[in-house]
Amino acid sequence: MAIKKSELYGALWKGCDALRGGMDPSQYKDYVLVLLFVKYISDKYAGQKDGIIEVPKGSSFQDMIALKGKADIGEKLNIIIAKLAEANSLKGVIDVADFNNSDKLGKGKDMVERLSGLVGIFEELDFSKNKAEGDDLLGDAYEYLMRKFATESGKSKGQFYTPAEVSRIMAKVIGVKHTKRQDQTIYDPTCGSGSLLLKVADEAERGISIYGQENDNATRALAVMNMRR
Repeated sequence: MAIKKSELYGALWKGCDALRGGMDPSQYKDYVLVLLFVKYISDKYAGQKDGIIEVPKGSSFQDMIALKGKADIGEKLNIIIAKLAEANSLKGVIDVADFNNSDKLGKGKDMVERLSGLVGIFEELDFSKNKAEGDDLLGDAYEYLMRKFATESGKSKGQFYTPAEVSRIMAKVIGVKHTKRQDQTIYDPTCGSGSLLLKVADEAERGISIYGQENDNATRALAVMNMRR
């Protein structure tokens, strides 16, 4: 059975709770979404020779689970993520967050417990039954976190992301459904996590080429991950 959105959102918020105390809440997503990405691609592509994402030996989420409780968990998590980044041309995308940062994650036992708990939260999720095409888990996860942070900070949610409903309406209004050639293009100059572009692409019956740019590097990283999932 495919994972329910309520399970996904619950795990994300537990992950944020596990990180409280050492960093600004706006940075939680840099850690929880990378672990979500690694868990998702491990469930979908680990062991596959021709998967759209390569999961090298020793760099799956199962290898992260094996680090729980170990003193060097932060350092080894960085190594695993670096291997995935190198194998899939994602350097500077998924390896931005430092899982061995003692200022943000605590020192010694505190870091071990915090990271072990964080890995354990995502260990409970199973994405093997989720279809590779048509789901937008990373986009949904990003939007969920932005809604939560906007509510807590009192800021307008529109400052952070384009709601899925708006994206779908925009795609219909501009007539993407009637595109006839793959070389027709659409461009989003402030693409955020890429959810708008993905929903536009889903609306196009005969294919369309999508392009986007994003000023914030962490958010751009989410867009790249979203397109590769």
